[in-house]
Amino acid sequence: MNPRNRTGWMWQQAFEMIGEAERLHRHFFQLSAQPSAGPSWEPPVDVLETAEHLLVIVALPGVAPEHVQVVAGDGTLSVVGERAMPAAGHAMLQRLEIPYGRFERRLDLPGGHYEIEQRELIHGCLHLTLRKL
Repeated sequence: MNPRNRTGWMWQQAFEMIGEAERLHRHFFQLSAQPSAGPSWEPPVDVLETAEHLLVIVALPGVAPEHVQVVAGDGTLSVVGERAMPAAGHAMLQRLEIPYGRFERRLDLPGGHYEIEQRELIHGCLHLTLRKL
């Protein structure tokens, strides 16, 4: 391989890596639209509605239940907490795709009043059942 081809290949690889980093940043590290206590990432959520309940599923892999705070009120639901970095000893970081640090997700709820009826962390997802009042 001549030097010119290697240089072009390296630039192509660099641009591909930057593009992938930007995609991951947009997907996982979206800053909250609401003012918060500092930088945070937003976990993805699913929201399902029945006649009596609202089911909210928040993806929080590796987050302990005691590190999550949930507040429902004034037409919004807030899920706030922190995902700690694993203790790796003297390991050298090779790839970092899973977000760590403070997270915050605020959702506007459909019209009405709700109370948290059930809260479970199942297989890395926080399942919240909100009862319609």
